[in-house]
Amino acid sequence: MSAPIILVTGANGQVGKELRELSSLYSDYRFVFLSREDCPLHHFPLVESFFEAYKPHFCINAAAYTAVDRAETEADMAMLVNGESVGVLATICEKYQTKLVHISTDYVFDGSSEIPYKETDTTGPTNVYGKSKLEGEQRCVNANPSSIIIRTAWVYSFHGNNFVKTMLRLMKERPSLNVVSDQIGAPTYAADLADSILKIISSGTWVPGIYHYSNKGKISWFDFASEIKKQAGLQCELHAIPSSAYPTPAKRPAFSLLNTAKIEETYHLTIPDWKASLKRCMKRLMD
Repeated sequence: MSAPIILVTGANGQVGKELRELSSLYSDYRFVFLSREDCPLHHFPLVESFFEAYKPHFCINAAAYTAVDRAETEADMAMLVNGESVGVLATICEKYQTKLVHISTDYVFDGSSEIPYKETDTTGPTNVYGKSKLEGEQRCVNANPSSIIIRTAWVYSFHGNNFVKTMLRLMKERPSLNVVSDQIGAPTYAADLADSILKIISSGTWVPGIYHYSNKGKISWFDFASEIKKQAGLQCELHAIPSSAYPTPAKRPAFSLLNTAKIEETYHLTIPDWKASLKRCMKRLMD
C-alpha cells in the first residue's frame, strides 16, 4: 500500500518551509509541496489538476495573502486569495475526500476582549485582511464541514520576513527604536505550529472544527522586542509607544490573545512557552 500523500500549499511561506524541514521525520507519508509560483490558489483549474494528479489524503493550506496593510488598497485580491479561493479549495478537498487543515488568524477578532479568545467567541475583524480571512473560514466550513481550521497569531520563523528578523536588523542598525506596547497577544514560532499540524495528521484522530494555536504567554510587541534584544545581547535602546503614535493603514486588534486549551486537550499537544521557542529560533538565526 502506497504512503498517504500530504499536499502543502504556500510551500515557500514561513509555515510551509518549516513543514518541509519536518517532513523527513514523517517517512510514513509522501509530501507534495506547492509554492505560489507552482500553484496560485486563485487559479482554480490548476489547483484541481494537482488534486486529480496526486489525489492527496491530506491538504495543509499554508497559502495566504498576508500583506495586512496593503490589503486595505488591494481588498479584491485579499478577498480572492483568502476568501473565495479557500472555499474552492475546501470544495475540491471534499470532492477528492482529502482532509483539509486550513490556517487562519487572530485578526478575525476585534480586539476588545480582556480574556483570551475562545473558538466560540464572536468574530469582528477591524481590517480587510481580517475580513478576508474570516470569509475564508466561513467558506471553508460551508463547503467542507470536516475541515480543521487553526487560527494562529504573530507568526515568526527562521524563514521569510517577520518581526523577529526585522527587530534584529533594526537593532543592529539604529541606536534606538520605538515599539508599540499597547497591542497584547502571544507570538507563534512557525516550527511549533508546523510540528503540531503534523502531529494532528499522524495522530489517527480527526476532530473537525476551529482551533486556536500560539505559544504560551501574554505579551506586547514591546515585550517581544525586549526579549529579542536580551537574547541577542544587543545595546539598542527601546522605547514603548502607543499604537496612536505609529499609525498604520490597517487597524490592529488591541488584544488578540488566543485560548489554546481546545487544541491541547483534543490532540494532547504540549505548547512551548514563547521565550523558549524564541530562543530556539534565535539560535538558528545567530549561528
